Parts: sequence; C-alpha cells; structure tokens
Amino acid sequence: MRDIDIVGVAGAGAMGRGIAQIAAQAGITVRLYDVQSQAVNDARAALQAVWKRLVEKQRMTAEAAAEALERIVPCSDLQEMSDADLVVEAIVERLDVKSELFTKLESIVRPDCILASNTSSLSITAIAAACKSPDRVVGYHFFNPVPLMKVVEVIDGARSDPRYGDALMALAKRMGHTPVRAKDMPGFIVNHGGRGMNIEGLKTAQECVAPFQVIDAIMREQAGFRMGPFELMDLTGLDVSHPVMESIYQQFYHEPRFRPSPITALRMAGGLLGRKTGEGFYSYPDGQKVMEPEAAAPALPEKLRVWVAPYHSSGHRRAAALLRELGVELVTSELPPEDALIVVTPYGEDTATVVAEYQLDGKRTVALDTFFGLAAGKRRVVMCSAATEPQWRDAAHALFARDGSPVSVIADSAGFVGQRIVATIINVACDIAQQGIATPEDIDLAISLGLGYPGGGPLSLGDSLGAAHVLEILRGMHRCTGDMRYRSSLWLQRRVQLGMSLRAQAAA
Repeated sequence: MRDIDIVGVAGAGAMGRGIAQIAAQAGITVRLYDVQSQAVNDARAALQAVWKRLVEKQRMTAEAAAEALERIVPCSDLQEMSDADLVVEAIVERLDVKSELFTKLESIVRPDCILASNTSSLSITAIAAACKSPDRVVGYHFFNPVPLMKVVEVIDGARSDPRYGDALMALAKRMGHTPVRAKDMPGFIVNHGGRGMNIEGLKTAQECVAPFQVIDAIMREQAGFRMGPFELMDLTGLDVSHPVMESIYQQFYHEPRFRPSPITALRMAGGLLGRKTGEGFYSYPDGQKVMEPEAAAPALPEKLRVWVAPYHSSGHRRAAALLRELGVELVTSELPPEDALIVVTPYGEDTATVVAEYQLDGKRTVALDTFFGLAAGKRRVVMCSAATEPQWRDAAHALFARDGSPVSVIADSAGFVGQRIVATIINVACDIAQQGIATPEDIDLAISLGLGYPGGGPLSLGDSLGAAHVLEILRGMHRCTGDMRYRSSLWLQRRVQLGMSLRAQAAA
C-alpha cells in the first residue's frame, strides 16, 4: 500500500479538529471539510491558537507551528478530497448519515483510498454495507481530547481488508498514538470494557448500599482508581453515558452484565447531566464540585473484645494482622464469646449470608473488606447486616479508624463495594478476550490508556489481586443474588483452573 501523506477529515468539531491536529503535527497534509463552512474556519483558527500556546510553552518551535497550520487545507466541497490517501469521518453518530457520506466519497476518492469512521458506538460492518467496496472501510476510534488521549482503536469490520487496518495502525504510531486492534463488536474495547465500573456502581447505589460519594471514595481510596463511577459519569455527562449504556445493552441482546439502571434514565430526564449542567450526582456551583464533609469516627469503647471469624483464610489472616497492629488482643476461642464484636471477612458474600451459614449473632457481627489490603492510610470498609446493632457498628468503625485511616460504613452487599465493582470490571475484560474481540495485551492497553484504570489494565489487575480470588468473589455474588450478571467468564474460570495468567493466550 502507498504511504498515507494526505488525510481528509470530514467534520470539524472537537474530534475532527483533534485528528487534524495530530496529523498535521506528524507532517501530513489535512484536507478539512464540514457541511458548515464556518466550522472549518473556526477549527483552523482554534488550531492556530493551540499551536501558539505550545510555542509559548516551548513545546513546539514557531517554525513547526507555522508548518503545521500550513498543512491544514480548508475544503468547501468533498470533491477537494479526491487525492486523499485516507478520509476519516468525525460527524454525527447516525448510521444513515455516515453511510451516505461514505457512498458519496466512493465516487470521489481513488479506489485504494481508505475510508475510516471515528464512530464510538456504531457497527463498522453496518456503515460499510452501503459501500461498493466495503473492504476499505475501517474503524478508527480516537478519544476526546485527541491530542491528550494517546490510544486509538483500529476496528476491522466483517468485510474489512486487514491491510487497511495495518496501514491505520502504522499511521497511529506515526502520529504519536498507541493503536490497539479490535473486532467489530458493540463498544469495541474501551466502551465495552467500561461497562463494569458505571453499571455495577449504579446497581450498588440502587441497592442503597452506600451514597454516591461514599462509593466514589471507596473506588478511589480503597481500590486505587483515579475516579469513582459517579465522578466519571458527571465528567462525561449522562447525555453521553446513558445512551451508550442502553445501546450496548440492546446490541448484546439484553446481556445481564450490561443491564442499565433506571437511576441514570431518571436523572437524565431531569436534566441532571453532570458538570456541563452544574448539577449531576454532585453539585458544581461556579464549576467546583461540592463534597459533603465526612463524619468523624465514633469514640472507641474501653476494653472492646474482638473475635475474627476463621472461615476465610486470607481474610482472617489480614484482619488479624491489622488488629494486632492496632494493639487489639484477639479472642482466640473456637466460638465467639457473648460479649465480643464478631468480625467476618467474606469474599463475594454479604454479612447476612455468613451469619446464617455459621449461626453467628447478627446483632454483633460486622464484615471487613480485606481484598485490597488494609495498609494504614488506605480507606477501610466495614459492612453491616440489617441486624447489626448501632453500638457494635460504631465500635467497629472506631476500631478500624484507630490509626487515623478513613473508614466507610456501608449496608449489606454481596461483594461490599470495591470487590463487586472491580470483579465485574475484570470479568467483562475476560469476556472481551474470550470473544476474541482483542488480544489480552490490547485489552489492557486500551482500557488503561482510554479509561485510566490502575494496575496496567483489568487483566493485569486481576492477576495482581489474584484471579482465584476474583473468581471466588463472582461466585459468591452469584450465589447470594442469583443474578446472571455475576456469572464468571469462561476465560477467567479456565485460567484459574489451569493456573494461568489472565493475560495468557491459548497455547499454539
């Protein structure tokens, strides 16, 4: 295939402008078109301002900025793209409009010109169906803002010629981006992989396990994520997030893992979209997020006796070690004495299930999440059942906050908060691998770069946390709730059974 030296960009909005910027900076001539001619002029002026700022910050020379601007060629007619080696569309997310554009372009561009769609949610195969040469239609999904989000998904439709995808992979690297390759399936990699965080976060809130702010704090300060689900949805905007949730759920024929929540439908109807409207899951007067102050820990009772249930070996070991560090002398009897706080450490189960299974006193029983470790300064999570009495709840809160670490007290939940959301994220990524949508390496790359998840991506995170524990959590949640959303991916199950890494491909 010939080198890509001339790129047509159809659509001069934020995405088209970003694609034009990185192409021009890479020495590529850009033919920029929009149905609104003024949008092209505005985009060129905006890029000129961007490059001026980069020069002022000494991130670009004045000469390089002038040359990049010269490469942005405004077009008032699609016919001016006749010499393009590649045309990328970044227009409205409507299948009919994108298909119509590509059929028009087919009569203008050369037979070997690649036609690429920046769609985030539509099928590449469906967009290409109206074309005479669907083999040259490929997905090229960038993320906003394009210059800063360094990952791009290259998507092969059912009839795409792999050579064209190969050319786009090489071009992405030339433009300073990290390309990942995906099969044409709903959500591709990043939007597909992002289902676990938001959807499970919403389900957790819908069950009244904890308020939005507490769920976010747990995901940040216990699980190690940059943002929690509600902060993320406020940043993206529910007018973007909710339709994607519904679209992916419908496209996967009501797969339970992707079941949306009525919470977002209701809030979107009320205009509570997030930062862009000044109010979402949080309020943003003057653009600043309002956070409710966290209540201080209660006073620690004198002579508190503590018995840690030995039913989960890892959980018991971690909880007992923490309590010894906190200066607590544990009761070591086989059964809990009648005056002791009972601490259980389930993986995937709720407090009520453990109480019932082992015939414990529910009034004095709390659960401690040990899955993410209990280091000083890391948020700790205490979970109570409907039977836990306030004095025992408060005693546990005070106890686990004794060294100054933040503590969240939540209602009963299969999998606490962090366990259930993180296990769901990992499980969805495993299923992307099982379906062959992308390689394990590309799944981790795409999700870590596109969503900022910790641990090098969800599969690597599952390996570091312990894939067997992740499977245990999912099975515990499935038993407790009976909900098929928690059934474990075969990719996860089989690799645990075989002692393999979640990133491992099958042997050749």
